[in-house]
Amino acid sequence: MLKHRDSLLVFLYDLEVPPDNNASERAIRNVKVKQKVSGQFKTGQNAFCTLRSVIDTLKNRNLNVFDYLAQIMASPAT
Repeated sequence: MLKHRDSLLVFLYDLEVPPDNNASERAIRNVKVKQKVSGQFKTGQNAFCTLRSVIDTLKNRNLNVFDYLAQIMASPAT
């Protein structure tokens, strides 16, 4: 605990850090449901997880998902 004491109670000092991980658990629930329904991911799991992460982040920031996805698709690949 001494080694990581600066990281243990961050939520007490930074009000934007939640005291629990409920948001993280809700974020992965969709992936687990898809995995259970389909049995497993055959291919495309990395793309699905990346896209799901981007969509969840946009929603959490109250941004328009469609507009940002359109911008991503229109931008040249790097």
